[in-house]
Amino acid sequence: MIDFDWTLFLQLANFLVLIYLLNVLLFRPLGRIMEERKQATLGGHQRARDLEAEIQAKMAAYREKLQEAKSKAASERAALRAAASEEEARILADAQQKGAAQITALRNQVEREAAAARQNLRGEADGLAHQVASKVLGRSL
Repeated sequence: MIDFDWTLFLQLANFLVLIYLLNVLLFRPLGRIMEERKQATLGGHQRARDLEAEIQAKMAAYREKLQEAKSKAASERAALRAAASEEEARILADAQQKGAAQITALRNQVEREAAAARQNLRGEADGLAHQVASKVLGRSL
């Protein structure tokens, strides 16, 4: 059986002093350390989220710059192709014009040579006709 005497009060006082000392020496520092760890963990998570958001923003900016560079390169390529096409058309037009001029010059030269040959042949044909006629007739004309 339990006796309720003065030692009960002494044990109660001892228990309260022990609770106070444990609270001051153990529970409060332990609670503070656990709260600091919790804040550090939450802070680490927040920093990780901030870094992730920063990385996403930088990646989006990088992708945008890359897309701009690609579109700029495509437009420059198109401009260079257009310039090359214009240059090609100009060169072909010049070549066609020179070719047409050379063909015209050659036709004129051939016509002149043909006319000269006809003239020469007419003269020779007249001479041959006189010779043939004088041989056929047996006398000179």
